[in-house]
Amino acid sequence: MQSNLVIFPNAGAAKKSTQTEERTITKYDRAEEQFIELLAMEDLDHQLDVKPEIATEFEQALSRAIRAAYKNDRSDEQAHRFLQRILYRINRLKLFWYDDLQNYTNERSLYLCSCRDQIEAAWQKWELAQIDVAALQRLDVKQALIERTSADLDPVLSESSRYIREEMTESGYRHLLAIGSFDGLVEASHLSRILGGVANEVQCTLMRVLIEEYGNGRLSRKHSTFFAQMLAEFGMNTQPEAYLDLVPWEVLASTNHNFLVTERKRYFLRYGGGLTYFEVAGPAVYKNYMVAAQRLGLSEVAVGYWELHIREDERHGRWMLDDVALPLAERYPNDAWELVLGYDQQKLMSDRAGSAVVRSIREAKQSA
Repeated sequence: MQSNLVIFPNAGAAKKSTQTEERTITKYDRAEEQFIELLAMEDLDHQLDVKPEIATEFEQALSRAIRAAYKNDRSDEQAHRFLQRILYRINRLKLFWYDDLQNYTNERSLYLCSCRDQIEAAWQKWELAQIDVAALQRLDVKQALIERTSADLDPVLSESSRYIREEMTESGYRHLLAIGSFDGLVEASHLSRILGGVANEVQCTLMRVLIEEYGNGRLSRKHSTFFAQMLAEFGMNTQPEAYLDLVPWEVLASTNHNFLVTERKRYFLRYGGGLTYFEVAGPAVYKNYMVAAQRLGLSEVAVGYWELHIREDERHGRWMLDDVALPLAERYPNDAWELVLGYDQQKLMSDRAGSAVVRSIREAKQSA
């Protein structure tokens, strides 16, 4: 098995077609660097009160990107990427990374909250416009959930799935792991943020899912440990966020959506529906990766995470439907349609992210 360190191209360094696009990307990159400096500034809100111009360039880029991504007929990919990266940098402060404590000095900054809210308001409106919400409100929710989960247990192979199974090279597999490590090395962190509150069967089921994701309290069995072992098998960087620059905006959007629906308890049903899709559909996705790995003749260590998930997510999917989604539909009959909204949104975002990952793998192969 190859053991040398794998170097991947920067996702933002692809050749651009026009001088205008190059200029836009440069401005977004510079604005993101400025934002990173703001994040690290001691007492950011006070600093901005004294000297508001230190954020001017960033704020201009933010407004321009929101218009380009969500308010034009043709969305700008670089604007999407910039906005989701900024949103992620704010959201990640809700997790503890075992790093310098000073990195959290602005975690409750009102300015950062306003930036987050500004992006989320435009982004979520854009996302919801892609779903027929009125139609969802007329559904028999329980029947809709049962039908959807049944179909997603064994879906028809998409073009992206066929590419992974039949064409993806070992280099492409490493590229897949690099992008996948963005979530795989901090898996279940979002779930942990929604478990507090009054004890009931739904909460206890979610806790069972979390406990298994965390290896029943043993680091050696935690799912992220298996992902790190896959990376190590190829001599890749096992630190969280090591390959952040490779992550497509579509993947970042799915992560940021999870931050949103776990932080806002009003969206609890949407989160329950989304997690139901994630756990039900996961095994079919991981089987694609397993088939690819078997075709490539990779070792057991190089696929251990997928094997674990196929076993456990089949069980988690049943738990989520029978012990979370359907009971919540009974408890909240007037709002139960939000479970289906959450399910359909997660499916839409997951499919979009999956296509973006395959596109990134193809582009990396072509550039190589």
